[in-house]
Amino acid sequence: MRIALAQLNTTVGDIAGNEGLVLEAYRRGVEAQVELVLTPELSLTGYPPRDLLLRESFIRANQAALERLAAAVGEVGLIVGFVGENPVRPGRPLTNAAALMHRGRVVAIRTKTLLPTYDVFDEDRYFEPASENAVIHWEGRKLGLTICEDIWNEAEFGVPRRYRPDPAAALVASGAEILVNLSASPWQLGKEQRRCALLRSLARRHQVPVVYCNLVGGNDELVFDGRSLAFNSEGECLGEAAHFSSDFLIVDTEAAGDRPLVPVADEALLHDALVLGMRDYVGKCGFRSVVLGLSGGIDSALVAALAVDALGAENVRGLALPTEFSSAGSIDDARSLAANLGIRFDVVPIQGSFEALKRQMGPLFEGRSEDTTEENLQARLRGVTLMAMSNKFGSLLLTTGNKSELAVGYCTLYGDMCGGLAVISDLPKTWVYRVSRWMNRDREIIPSSSITKAPSAELRPNQTDQDSLPPYEVLDAILEAYVVEDRPAAEIIAAGFSEADVRRVVRLIDLSEYKRRQAAPGLKVTSRAFGVGRRQPVAQRWREI
Repeated sequence: MRIALAQLNTTVGDIAGNEGLVLEAYRRGVEAQVELVLTPELSLTGYPPRDLLLRESFIRANQAALERLAAAVGEVGLIVGFVGENPVRPGRPLTNAAALMHRGRVVAIRTKTLLPTYDVFDEDRYFEPASENAVIHWEGRKLGLTICEDIWNEAEFGVPRRYRPDPAAALVASGAEILVNLSASPWQLGKEQRRCALLRSLARRHQVPVVYCNLVGGNDELVFDGRSLAFNSEGECLGEAAHFSSDFLIVDTEAAGDRPLVPVADEALLHDALVLGMRDYVGKCGFRSVVLGLSGGIDSALVAALAVDALGAENVRGLALPTEFSSAGSIDDARSLAANLGIRFDVVPIQGSFEALKRQMGPLFEGRSEDTTEENLQARLRGVTLMAMSNKFGSLLLTTGNKSELAVGYCTLYGDMCGGLAVISDLPKTWVYRVSRWMNRDREIIPSSSITKAPSAELRPNQTDQDSLPPYEVLDAILEAYVVEDRPAAEIIAAGFSEADVRRVVRLIDLSEYKRRQAAPGLKVTSRAFGVGRRQPVAQRWREI
C-alpha cells in the first residue's frame, strides 16, 4: 500500500490553521498518487489541548473542521486525528479519536484505547478509552488503526507493560494486515532509539507492516521530534522522516528494506530540540524577538546562541548588568559572544541601583551583617531591568538557568528566574558544557573562557558555584539518580557517592520545590523534567534522608 505520512507542526487551538495544514498535505498526497494520507494524533486540535477540551465551542469547531475535510476528500483516503464525542454514559464525554475519510465522507472512526497518565500525560482526565477497536475493511485492505500509546505496550520490548489490553496484538489477531499509528510522542534524550526498536519489534512479532506518523514542533514545554517511520512485515525500515522539522514521507508497505537509520549525536539532537522548542514557543505565543541577560558565563552564552539559531540574530538582544563583583573578564566574554553571534549588546551597570537599595533598606537591616539578602538584591535588580526591556520592546525574556541549578535552588526568585521561557531548565550543567562544545565544533561561537572558567554567580568577592555545591559531575549524577530514576538516597550512597554530598543535594532538591513551582515553563528534553511531569507538594514534611 502506498501511504504518505504527513508530519505536521500543528498549533494547539488553531483549528483553522491545522485544518489548512492537513488539507495541504492531502492535496500533496493526491498529486503523488498515494492511496492513503496519515496525519498525527489530534492533528485538528493540536497536542496536548489540555483544558481547552472542557470548552464546548472548542469541541464543536474541531468537529466542524472534520466535516469540511471529509467533504474535500476524494479517491485518496485521509486519516485525521480529532476529538470525538462519547455517547455512552456513564463515562467521560470525549474521545481521542481518528477518522478515515473517503469520497466525501467519514467511513470509519476509531478511538484510542490506552490513555497515558504518567509523566507529562493526563489523558484519562478528559477521554473515555475505547472498549474495542475493530479492524477497518477499506478498499480491499484490512487496516489496524492505533493512536500513539496503543502501540507502547509491546510485550517483547523489554520494559514492563503498563496495561492489560494489547491493542496492536488484538488487531492483528482480528486480521489486520497493516498497523497504522497516529502519534504525538514528545521527544526526550534517547527516545528515538527506543521508538525505532519498538516499531521494528512490533512489525517482526506480528509480521505486518507498521506505519507511524508523528507530530513535530513545540507546544508549551513539550517538543515533538517528528521522525515518522515505516517498517515492512520483516521489520525492515522503509523510510524515516526528518528530525525536528515538517516533512512528507511516502512509503510502500510491500517494498523491501532495509533503509539505514542515520545516527545523530546527542548534542546535535539536544540543540535541534531546544531550537525548535524555543522557535515555536516564541512564535506560537505571538512574540517576534527575545531579550536575555549575558553574564559572560556558559549558561547565558548557550541560551543566546540557541536563540540566534532559532530566531535570527536580528531578533535577539543581550544585556550585561554588572555590579562591583562582576569581573572585567566576564563583561569581555559577554561582549565577545555578542560579536560572534551578531546580536545587539548593551552594558547597563546596576551598581548605583544596588547601592541606593542598600541605603534604603539600611535602617531596617540595622545590626545585621550582609548575606544572601544582598546577593539576591543584585539578581532582582537584574530581573527588574530585563523585564523593563521586555515590556518596553515587546520581547520575550529568556531565563538562562540550567537543570542542576534549578534542582538545588541555586537561583533567585524574581531575579534570574524572571522570564517567559526557561530554555535550558531541563539541561544539566554537564550537558550544558557538552552542547556548548558541540556548537563550537567549526568555529568559536561561545568564548572558550566562558567554557573553561569556574562557574560563578559573581554576587560576592571570589565566589564560585563549588563554594556551596559539589562538582557538577557529582551533582548531576545524584540529580539523575534521585529525580529522574527515583532511587532512594540510601541506595545512591551505597552506589559510592559521599553520604555528605547526597544528604546535602537531596535536602536542597526537596527544599527548593517552592521555587520551581514559580519558575517559567521550561523545554523538556530528558525523561524527567521539573514541572508538569514531576508533581511534588510544596507544603509537606517528608524527608528522604
